[in-house]
Formats: sequence, C-alpha cells, structure tokens
Amino acid sequence: MANSSFFTFLLLLLLYTIVASANNPNDDETVPSDNVFTLQVPTLDDSILDNLLSFGYYLKSCPEFESILHNKVKVWIQKDHTLAASLLRLQFHDCVVRGCDGSILLDHDGSERRAEASKKLRGFDVINEIKEELERSCPNTVSCADILSAAARDATVELGGPYWAVPYGRKDGRISIAKETQIIPIGRENITSLIEFFQSKGLTLLDLVVLSGSHTIGRSSCGSIQYRLYNYQGSGKPDPTIDPKYLNFLQRKCRWASESVDLDATTPNNFDNNYYINLSKRMGLLYTDQLLYSDPRTSPLVSALASTPSIFQHQFAVSMSKFGVIDVLTAQDEGEIRTNCNFVNAY
Repeated sequence: MANSSFFTFLLLLLLYTIVASANNPNDDETVPSDNVFTLQVPTLDDSILDNLLSFGYYLKSCPEFESILHNKVKVWIQKDHTLAASLLRLQFHDCVVRGCDGSILLDHDGSERRAEASKKLRGFDVINEIKEELERSCPNTVSCADILSAAARDATVELGGPYWAVPYGRKDGRISIAKETQIIPIGRENITSLIEFFQSKGLTLLDLVVLSGSHTIGRSSCGSIQYRLYNYQGSGKPDPTIDPKYLNFLQRKCRWASESVDLDATTPNNFDNNYYINLSKRMGLLYTDQLLYSDPRTSPLVSALASTPSIFQHQFAVSMSKFGVIDVLTAQDEGEIRTNCNFVNAY
C-alpha cells in the first residue's frame, strides 16, 4: 500500500511539473508574452477560508440535506443516466456567468435560462424536486446554488466519477441576464481563448484540461459539429484532423442537425479517462477537444491523464472543488435563499 501511494505521489508530481513546463513554452507566437500562466493546486481549506463556506454549514439547520439530495439524484440517474452530464453542464453554465449563484435556474423573460446558449440545458426538474423535498424538511434553509453544486457531484459519482467534498453556504443570486451567457465557450474557440477564459475565473491550464474531461459523458447536437464533417473552414471538405473511421461514423450519424452524438465514442456511459485516450486517436468530437491534444501547452497533460486514470479521478475532484466556489455569494445582503429555485423571493 505504501509503495502504491508513493507511486501515485510521483505521478502527481510529474503531472504538476508538466503543467509548469507547459505554462512557460518557448514558442512566443503560440502564447502571447503578456500572458503568465501559474500553477496553483488549491486545497479545500483554502477555498473555504477564501469564500466563507463550510462543510458543516447545514449540520444543525438541515442535517438531512445530503441524504435527501443523494437519494433523489440516485433515482433520477437510474431512470436516465444522461442526466449526469446534464447536471454537470448546468453547473458549468451557472458558475461561469456571475459565479455559482443559481442564476441559471431563474426562469423569466430575459434570464440566462431563456438564452440561446441555454436551449439544450436539462436537469432543472431534478433540482426542483430536491428543493421541494428540502422545503418540507427544513424550509427556507438550503440554497438552490448549494443544491446544484452537490447534485452535479453526486451525479458524477453515480457514473463512476470521483467524490469531492462540497462546502456550503452559497446564497442565491437575484439577477439573471440572458446576454451574459454569450461568454460561454461553444466548442469553436482556440486554446489561447480558452486559457484566458479559465484564467478569468481563477482557473489554471491544468483545470482547463482536467475539467474538459467531463466530456467523457454526455452528448452534443450534430448541428454543432456538422461544419467539421462537411465544410471545414470553407474548404468543402471535412476536418483533416478527424480519424477517417470516426469521420465515417459521424457523417452517417449526423446527417441531420437535430440528431445527437456521444462526446465519448467508446465508453459514453462511464466517467473514465477514455476521453483523453480518444483524443490521442483523433476522436475528439468538439473542435476544442481535439485541440487539447495538438496544442503544445495542453498535449502533455492529455497524455498524462490518458495513461493514468487515477490521476484524472484525483485531479477532477480537486478542480471541481475549485470550480464550485467561483464568485460565490455568502453575505446576507448579497443574495437570498430562494423558496422556489425558478423565481426570486417575493418581498
């Protein structure tokens, strides 16, 4: 056991060394000189102290919180395993716009939820059902933002992903603006843009590559990738970086834009590291996925995560812990505890 732990430590050290190297490439044309990428591996304690969150936040006020949430998520995922990816995506859309404040859940004209970027989002019914049960058990206590963060975690675990402790105490935001969703990546960006976007949220190059691994589950609409299959960059031909056999499959699968296709072509129902293995085989579905393998800043990380599943599982938990506390609202005057996740409270 000791040898195994030491080996894992060495692999993690190697991975972090690779990140430090990738953050300082020699190719000035690839990375603008005014960008400085730093490696920061946060601890959960750091996140709590910085954001006034706590693991025991509901210990006295709602001790049934996690058991209620866990049981509800388990039932939903057993009925429809695709909801796991949907809940992760729902949390992503929430946290990258205004922070992890539950603003994506607000359902009114002009809200994030009504935006074009949110058309394919699912999982709202899961959150609503959990909230309704919690309101019966401990009314006016648990925020929708906390529910969403914990539900995304439990859904990941249900498909074989790692568990991470979620600190609580987020308040629900009262503001949700559709046009603010325009910042959300759509899968056609270059790596520099993605790095800068993640940095703007306090996330690192390592977080970018690891959190992209959530594409080991879930699906994408064919409409979002057809340009790669038939008319890449206006050439009238497919994207040459796609593996020929995979291309043939996608062209047959995606004749209609309304169809959907798995993000992970090999094990779409399991949360594993096959996403990275697929990238090495030129089987990344989204343009941004495949770029992670070809860009010199990210390709060493892809290779490391592809070769060692335990590192992916460990680091995904660390990165998600960090992701879940982006710009949270904690002060009493910053937000509220919604009684219905779809609407702000009436005063």
